[in-house]
Amino acid sequence: MRATNMKKAISKTRLLLAPMVAMVLLLTVAAHAAAPGITGTGAAGTFNLTAQQAYLNQPDGQAIYSWGYGCTTAPAVSAFRPTLSATSAPFCNTMQVPGPTLIVTENVAFSVTLTNNLPTAAGNTSILFPGIKLNSTASGTQGLLTQEAAPGATVTYNLVATSPGTRAYYSGTQGDLQVEMGLYGAIIVLPATTAGCNAVPNTVTHYVNTAAGNTAEADFRLAAAAYDSVSGINNTCYDREYLFQFSEMDPNIHEQALVQVNRANCTAAGVTAGTCRLEVPTEPYHPAYFMINGRSMPDDMDPNYAREYPHQPYNGNPHMHPGEQVLLRIIGQGRWQHPFHEHGNHVRILGRDGNLILASTAAAETNLAGPLLFTTTTTPGLAMDGIFYWTGKGLNWDAYAHNPSSPDPLAKLTCTPDANGYNALPAARTALNYYEWCQDHNKPLQVNPFGDVASNGPMTLPDANILTNGAWYGGSPYLGPNATTRATGCLGTFNSVTNPQGNGPNCGITGSTPPSGTIANSPSGEAGFAFMWHSHNEREITTNNIFPGGMLMMMLVDSREFQIDESN
Repeated sequence: MRATNMKKAISKTRLLLAPMVAMVLLLTVAAHAAAPGITGTGAAGTFNLTAQQAYLNQPDGQAIYSWGYGCTTAPAVSAFRPTLSATSAPFCNTMQVPGPTLIVTENVAFSVTLTNNLPTAAGNTSILFPGIKLNSTASGTQGLLTQEAAPGATVTYNLVATSPGTRAYYSGTQGDLQVEMGLYGAIIVLPATTAGCNAVPNTVTHYVNTAAGNTAEADFRLAAAAYDSVSGINNTCYDREYLFQFSEMDPNIHEQALVQVNRANCTAAGVTAGTCRLEVPTEPYHPAYFMINGRSMPDDMDPNYAREYPHQPYNGNPHMHPGEQVLLRIIGQGRWQHPFHEHGNHVRILGRDGNLILASTAAAETNLAGPLLFTTTTTPGLAMDGIFYWTGKGLNWDAYAHNPSSPDPLAKLTCTPDANGYNALPAARTALNYYEWCQDHNKPLQVNPFGDVASNGPMTLPDANILTNGAWYGGSPYLGPNATTRATGCLGTFNSVTNPQGNGPNCGITGSTPPSGTIANSPSGEAGFAFMWHSHNEREITTNNIFPGGMLMMMLVDSREFQIDESN
């Protein structure tokens, strides 16, 4: 799989770079998507996984001893990753947290062969696949919940998913310790039929600024819909998708496991599991690290497969354009409940643990009945699929900064409402303000703005010098690079065609608000609204008790002039 990457890389200084280890071949690349993962090899759809030890990097500089699943093939340097650049082609490491995301198709059989390469002291290990039908197992030894692999041995699980959706997989052996140590991952089951959805998302027609070199975006979805069509109708179509796995770590447990693994009687030649066993207490439980996809903020906003995190390849850095249906795949992988709040809008839940939530009557069998959630609260092992979207509805000002008296043609775009009040008729699909809330069209915000923004609004915005303008702060109340330039640029007349830089006589004077943008991104390249997504448990937005950190990331609602690149 390839991963989310913005045209201009987000860069941060790392406190500590753990030693780099060998990168490995991808098992098999599935369709490009913002939910990175692997597909099985061969006609049988075989996943060859291993469980082994490594260290996870944390933004406070700590490297935490952990266990994780990975892929068994491990050349010293992968053909997919010849250099250690900030971002590069995807890989499947021999150990990663979360484990590789397994991408399968509904009703298509697949198998998972697990090799136990954990330290001998860890004893047996295994994998549970809740909600996935287990047809048979091969090799292994009988455990309490499933067949297990002894140290150095293997076990094979033959499976089939009978319904689509997102699910967790995790260790079924001494779960209080092994799951805590990092033995968990996700399975995405693609629906067998997506009739009623577009073959490609609406994003293919989003780019109209061809003079700037923009082209239609590629399709990075795993499928056109999250669930199967019913009677030729599908209400689970989407435009983008992101996978978020929430977990926490108690470093004391990890430290005790490392100490016991390194005991003399556990490292001697010829040692067996019978003579060396871990006795690590997992209570009382005091987690200090709270992670999204194995990373804590701000690391989770670095690109997928960034070199700083050789064993934490997946990020938490979602992007979207206004009006897009964004599929969120969410899993609780830890021991605690995590109340995650997505600012900007509620999330409409489609299904839980692969069970689509529909109205109970036969006549309404295609009607979605899932709740609209303020926080997507995950309990341990729970997986859910939901839709998030943002349009600017209800802001009570024109988020695109249209100005009918401006000479700039982009400031005079029209807004023709569809049946729901949005500029979403087919004829508007190539417009910059596609999905604008027409009730607020041409409605000014500022009383006396600079540049081309319409005046006579109700607000007098404060001077930019007294506003906090952090790296992720959306300082402008307007969406899009041109609108941002009009709002904060020179006093000279701005015109997107004849004078795109706003080169007027007073260009040293800035406007009333700082530009919207993100780390290392000029507002003329990417600008929009940055919504903080975070846990509503205040402790969980810290890293080792330091704020900000933990389960926190940003959803970037980008102008449709900005091309969101999810290719690597």
